[in-house]
Amino acid sequence: MSQVQENIKQNGNHLSGEAHEFVVRGLDTQEFEVLPLAGDASSRRYYRIVAGGKTSVLMDWEPFQNISEFPFLSVQQHFKKHSVRVPEVLACSPEMGLVLLEDLGDLTLERKFWENQDQKMVLPYYKKAIDELIKIHYPATFDRSDCTAFSIAFDTEKLLWEMNYGRKHLIEQLADVTLTPAESEVLTEIFTDICTKLDFEDKYICHRDYHSRNLMIQFGQMRVIDFQDARMGPIQYDLVSLVHDSYVNLNEDSINAIVDYYIKEAKNHRKSPIDRNTFYPVFRLQMLQRCFKACGSFASFYNMRSDKRYLKYLKPTLKKLAKALVDFPEYLPFLDILVDKGIVDKDYEAY
Repeated sequence: MSQVQENIKQNGNHLSGEAHEFVVRGLDTQEFEVLPLAGDASSRRYYRIVAGGKTSVLMDWEPFQNISEFPFLSVQQHFKKHSVRVPEVLACSPEMGLVLLEDLGDLTLERKFWENQDQKMVLPYYKKAIDELIKIHYPATFDRSDCTAFSIAFDTEKLLWEMNYGRKHLIEQLADVTLTPAESEVLTEIFTDICTKLDFEDKYICHRDYHSRNLMIQFGQMRVIDFQDARMGPIQYDLVSLVHDSYVNLNEDSINAIVDYYIKEAKNHRKSPIDRNTFYPVFRLQMLQRCFKACGSFASFYNMRSDKRYLKYLKPTLKKLAKALVDFPEYLPFLDILVDKGIVDKDYEAY
């Protein structure tokens, strides 16, 4: 348990000790309240700090030494340099792993999506999300100054790790499927082929989790959070994360409109326009990898900490994956395993 969690446990919604003094220095006030925020799928913890009618967010993570080597702050500074709308850093304490941030509120792109019965009404917000993504993919990538995102990549090894994470947590553990040696071998061959092809693509800075829960709407502007895992990869990775997001249900017309907008806007930042004939095969391939990775993550939350909140997203995402696999004859053994073993149609919410 972190110092912040222990303090809150002992003192209600108040801090004590060094954490208290950190917030006092950051906000220049002794009077504030600490309200735990709903956790995400990571080990980080967030708290809303209320002081004098104003709010900020306290991020509680592991201690660090060098700010330039701390991914959250390194990426935040690099993105901010290129006008990506990230939260402002108000104060930080490396030795305690605490960062005090601008509060962006509670309106996510996911919530905005579900507030609108007509998807056309939410498309302007998705275009704003693309505007931020364009800054990440191009100006931020072309500026090769010091940033942790440049030192890690979606190479074959990392992409394959993500897919094998799905094999372990979804297929073998949650679905309780024992693969034969032949089935295991063919999955390895398919996964490796997918990841090797994706690794071959040109690499740009990827946010890595560019979906509707990591995009906040504040005063009509799109704000980007949860960017600390940014790394180099194909432009399709973030686009797939956004339009094939498990938390919303974009229809084909909306997906096409969003991707078309990206292609149009990217033209202003590239030496040559995106070739749709080469872009879309990679986009569909990335969709296979990313959606299966998401399924592995959802399953792992239940396997590792009995968190049932994400189980409801498994079946829809698996059905989307199965539908896409039909267009890849070379990967049909993967589809056969998902269908024949009952993995696609399993009632995961009954766990």
